[in-house]
Amino acid sequence: MIGTRQEPLAYAARGKTSAPATSAPAIRPRVWRVLLWTALVLCCAIIVVLGLGYIRFGSGIVGREPVAVPRTDAIVVVTGGSQRVGDAIGLLGADRGSRLLISGVNEKTGREELAKLNPSARELLACCVDLDYRARNTIGNAIEARRWLRRHGFRSLLVVTSNYHMPRTIAEFAHAMPGIRLVPHPVVTDQIDTGGWWSRWSTIKVLVPEYGKYLAARLRGMVESDPETSRLSIIIGGRKPISQKPAELMGPEQERRSQLKNGRQDG
Repeated sequence: MIGTRQEPLAYAARGKTSAPATSAPAIRPRVWRVLLWTALVLCCAIIVVLGLGYIRFGSGIVGREPVAVPRTDAIVVVTGGSQRVGDAIGLLGADRGSRLLISGVNEKTGREELAKLNPSARELLACCVDLDYRARNTIGNAIEARRWLRRHGFRSLLVVTSNYHMPRTIAEFAHAMPGIRLVPHPVVTDQIDTGGWWSRWSTIKVLVPEYGKYLAARLRGMVESDPETSRLSIIIGGRKPISQKPAELMGPEQERRSQLKNGRQDG
């Protein structure tokens, strides 16, 4: 009797200890399936949000240049195409601003070269146009434009750049100059058909990277206070947004002056 009672108890004890061992492996695959499905849903949600954002970005690009342009204190044009500079000089001649900053000029390009491309604007180039050679990218354009505005005391700015580049430019300028009234003036060219943002491959391969840079600019503006002291701007751009070389030593005119000065000293 004693033996028969112990055997059922032994079997019961074995059953109790063996139950968790068989259920643990069954729980782990279930947890992994939940994690994988969660990750898949999150990835799909991110793709949908980015896709909807690109639709909004592409469809929001202005396809025509504005007819009526309000007057502002000054004008800034971001280099990247000869038509941008020509349009900005035309706006200066139409008294849409009292002074013009051409930001991101190549160091080999001076007023004489610009005057040859815009012969009717020679006097304007001599009196009312400043050249910025230090900006290396759009972040640098915003930093140099802010310095220029503070130096002259301007409070409103007409921003001239290509239509597809305008959203990112305004985002960078607004982050650098939150108290300045910014008026966009998009330049439309035949080189990029922004109307084909969803169907034309030549346009998509330009707009998709631009959309990514625009998102990076907006996100960067949320986490940093000043682009001039930003480390993210260096990481994103791959280098500092402005040249460390002093402005007074940059440009062909300054180079010629330094050469003449050195020649006189040698003589």
